[in-house]
Amino acid sequence: MIRPVVVLSLMTLAACGAPAVPDSGAAARAQVAAPAAAVTTFAPPAPVAAAPLASMPASSGVVNASELAALGIGGGPVGLAQDIAQQQPLPVAPAAPSNNTGLSDEQSFEAVSNRETIESDARRRAQQAAALQVVMPSALPQRPADTGPNIVQYALDAPNRKGQEWYSRSIFSGQGKFRRNCATYTSPDAAQRDFLARGGPDRDPRGLDPDGDGFACGWDPAPFLLAAGGN
Repeated sequence: MIRPVVVLSLMTLAACGAPAVPDSGAAARAQVAAPAAAVTTFAPPAPVAAAPLASMPASSGVVNASELAALGIGGGPVGLAQDIAQQQPLPVAPAAPSNNTGLSDEQSFEAVSNRETIESDARRRAQQAAALQVVMPSALPQRPADTGPNIVQYALDAPNRKGQEWYSRSIFSGQGKFRRNCATYTSPDAAQRDFLARGGPDRDPRGLDPDGDGFACGWDPAPFLLAAGGN
């Protein structure tokens, strides 16, 4: 038990008496850390005195045209026209007339009630009833006998319709004669009257009815039948 204690004491004394090993890297680390630890300082800039601003006139809220022209905005004539337009007063539209005497106000209850009364309205109705004229129907005047054939009566009495052959025609009634002679009339009604006056529909000396339906130059009785209620 005493021997281990003596050995331990000798080892402790040997450790205390051994010389310290120098650290060769401590100096180098100190040289590197020194610049990093130093605090960099900068000198503040010298103060500069500001020039005083020139006094400016009070603004009126409107930019002059000359100032805009100096900045390259707009032109002289345009800016001058704008200044003149701003200075001139706006035209005032004339007031609309409150009452137009050329228009009737009979449909306005307020206007009529202010102007008329029950008595005046009754008098006005009586005057209108007195001025009323009733025209009684009378007999139709007699048609003069010298006016030529009555194409209306012929249309109502015709036994056939347009395009339906009813009368015999000559084989010499060609389309050339039909077109040439029909061109001399101002209307199909005039052609039909002359056709009936020359003996039609039984006779057709001018070739106005080549298809034999009894109607000259394309004359059509349908409008007269429709007006009379026919079919």
